[in-house]
Amino acid sequence: MGYLHPPPSPAPVVVQKDVGGLVSEYQAITEMYRRENREVRLHECRSACTLALSLPNVCVYPSSVLKFHSAYHRDTKEIDQSISSQLFNAYPEAVRERLGYLTRQYRSLSGRELIDLGVRDCTKPANETMIARARARQVPTQVASANIGSNPLGSVLDGVKGFFGGSQQPTAVSPPQGFASPAITAAVSPMDVKAPDVPLPPPRPADLVEDKPANVQVAANVPARTASDATVARGFDAPRPIRLPRMIIGAAPILPPMFSAYAALR
Repeated sequence: MGYLHPPPSPAPVVVQKDVGGLVSEYQAITEMYRRENREVRLHECRSACTLALSLPNVCVYPSSVLKFHSAYHRDTKEIDQSISSQLFNAYPEAVRERLGYLTRQYRSLSGRELIDLGVRDCTKPANETMIARARARQVPTQVASANIGSNPLGSVLDGVKGFFGGSQQPTAVSPPQGFASPAITAAVSPMDVKAPDVPLPPPRPADLVEDKPANVQVAANVPARTASDATVARGFDAPRPIRLPRMIIGAAPILPPMFSAYAALR
């Protein structure tokens, strides 16, 4: 798409490559773009096409290339100083200072150079604005704490020491406003906490209570008993006889006699 063949208004004019032509034609189309406040986006623009830099709504890409040279007569090929001056004066001041003057040969400026000189970057919006967050995060504003200083970690450690019996006891801390959590009361020493009433288990049935003498005295000179005596030692208590269930009539031990308690009783 060329500079002289724009799309219907108000669509932007995108110049992919324009090699220039009669300065009068480009001056006329430039004035039309100015009246319509048409956006002109330049990729590659040469010669008279560079008049687009005089528009208020023109932009370039970082990869764009603009080539400048003096105007010359179409028939005689001689430089026209008057038209060349019109071209040069139409450019922004920063561009004029960079070019210095126009010559018969092309002098090129890249899109990055033009952006540095103040020409708008097409990759960015015309009016950049700061975008605020849609909704700020709500932070609790009122927190009642116990003498919280510049070191919050120290306050936490002091509270822990007080809970386990330290010299300093933490005071009550109110929850942040807007939270439904229960209030935190003052720390209580573990010694002051009363254990809950837990029901005791039922007593053991009487038929399962083992018979045991109230006072059992063991002589000091009683020799140690063996398995043949049908007794076993049980801790520091008095020896008690081994109680084996009755063997079923007609049954026989499976294990050898050395492993059977019944064999020791025979």
